[in-house]
Amino acid sequence: MSCSVAVSNSPVFSPSSSLFCSMPSIISSSPESLSLSLSHLKPPNTNTASSCSSPSAAPASSSPSSPFRLRLPKPPSVFSASSASSTSPNGTILKRKRPARLDIPVSSLTFGVPPTPSAAARDVVESEEDGFGVYCKRGRREYMEDRYTAGDNLRGEHKLAFFGIFDGHGGAKAAEFAANNLEKNILDEVIVRDEDDVEEAVKRGYLNTDADFLKEDLHGGSCCVTAFIRNGNLVVSNAGDCRAVISRGGVAEALTSDHRPSREDERDRIESLGGYVDLCRGVWRIQGSLAVSRGIGDRHLKQWVTAEPETKVLRIEPEHDLLILASDGLWDKVSNQEAVDIARSFLVGNNKSQPLVACKKLVDLSVSRGSMDDTSVMLIKLEHYV
Repeated sequence: MSCSVAVSNSPVFSPSSSLFCSMPSIISSSPESLSLSLSHLKPPNTNTASSCSSPSAAPASSSPSSPFRLRLPKPPSVFSASSASSTSPNGTILKRKRPARLDIPVSSLTFGVPPTPSAAARDVVESEEDGFGVYCKRGRREYMEDRYTAGDNLRGEHKLAFFGIFDGHGGAKAAEFAANNLEKNILDEVIVRDEDDVEEAVKRGYLNTDADFLKEDLHGGSCCVTAFIRNGNLVVSNAGDCRAVISRGGVAEALTSDHRPSREDERDRIESLGGYVDLCRGVWRIQGSLAVSRGIGDRHLKQWVTAEPETKVLRIEPEHDLLILASDGLWDKVSNQEAVDIARSFLVGNNKSQPLVACKKLVDLSVSRGSMDDTSVMLIKLEHYV
């Protein structure tokens, strides 16, 4: 843009002159430029009426009443044919080229870790056997991050059973790894130890699974709750906010305590290791990131997030009618006692036990109350293992 300024010879300017001029007086009729006259500054003894000249007046470039003149090049018409090209200084016409097309893959528009092939496009997972039922439902995420494992009469031993619910975060890799390996690692430790040392065996099984996962080039983490049954003894363990609740004659009793940074002992442990716990949008988080303080994986926070579980051992008695293992997608919306009441209505006192139907009822109740998380519920009939 070119700009030319003409200054009057007189050092005195009149402040009383009008700031406004008629349109014909400030716009030049030249097709190549627009000429703007600033007529509010002018020499004394100049006829004020001339500052608002008519179309027949002299051009602004020669008028003494226009000491300032801005000369702007006339913008080309948007629809003119010349707008598609420009002229270089040596007169050569340069044509504007269309930029190359950008191909953006669809996967780059999503966040998080890509789903594992076995979990992709699976909104619901369900199973029912003689001694248990399980139902998992996808929440608001694009793919299911929860996993489970269940099996009895393991390794040829009658009524040796292992059950687990695994709630993945940052992808399903850690949950799937735990579901595929934790049972084996715990059983391996149990076999080489005395039966009285079962708590240490479960602990080593968790820690070994975590160490094996961290050796892989995998990301994410998983909360876990497991039930190991052998010779009528029930061993319940958890790392994270998955929970186990037992029914003792219809009275609910939590066998685990959620591992969250809001727990005083967990916060003290994290801070003693040099970390910090912050309240972010109403949720306590480690380093302003993770809302659970224990679990498998989470290599970027491994200094503070331990895979060591808390374990409780008890003898299965006749009044122990059922055990519920579930992810926080259930417990955030349904109380322990409420879950037991609903589950018992489908398992206790009926001619035909329906553990899978009970699991579905609990998941549907959680969803109806606004849960958008993946929700997994497993019901285990303890009378089957007495």
